[in-house]
Amino acid sequence: MKPGAQTLAKYEFRGPRLFVDAPLAAAQEAELAPEQAHYLRQVMRLGDGAEVLAFNGRDGEWLARIAATGKRGAVLRPQKQIRPQPETFGPAYAFAPLKQARLDYMVQKAVEMGASRLSPVLTQFTQVNRMNMDRMRANAIEAAEQCGILALPAIDEPSAFQKWLASQENTIVFCDEDSTSSTSLEDLRRVKARELTVLVGPEGGFSEDERRALLARDRVIRLSLGPRILRADTAAVAALALVQAACGDWR
Repeated sequence: MKPGAQTLAKYEFRGPRLFVDAPLAAAQEAELAPEQAHYLRQVMRLGDGAEVLAFNGRDGEWLARIAATGKRGAVLRPQKQIRPQPETFGPAYAFAPLKQARLDYMVQKAVEMGASRLSPVLTQFTQVNRMNMDRMRANAIEAAEQCGILALPAIDEPSAFQKWLASQENTIVFCDEDSTSSTSLEDLRRVKARELTVLVGPEGGFSEDERRALLARDRVIRLSLGPRILRADTAAVAALALVQAACGDWR
């Protein structure tokens, strides 16, 4: 295992695991949102002193105990740190927005695959131009809670293709149906995953102007996703799996 790689802890995953938007430290209470308190106390039927795993994307994972505040509120009292916060090594993931149900799936899977940043990019053939950013963040949190992930990805506001392209400092992994996998995978092995941004376009593909702009850049790796046409949400999983296997934390 490489230094800094994030592994799943050897503990029982069937108990509650919550993201809390508060600092986590010994002897410091972390207040829960009303819906979280309702979930623990009314849905899970957990009383005072019950154990919960908590993380905030900054302070690692903590074993905490529930304490009631008022009739319906609750706080967590961290007891001890179970896992320290890992460094973030995953690639960024940029994508043309999808319709809501498929966008939900794509966000969850990108988080599970270790994406460090999610960037909606509005291309010429993008069919969805408005996004619910709160829902996108909620899906990212849900995926992290369910899969033992400690580092939440940064989530960008939607950006027009040309503006997004001009802002890129990473090497771009351009998922291109005209590429050959053997060459692109060799290129991937020469860089680090955290220095990459994986880009998947809309189901109508990139326009010729967008393709020319991408291929004119110095640091672009063209990546084939195989001989079949993939839906955009499936392409997210395939592309991130290839990157993580070639130069990320799957090696």
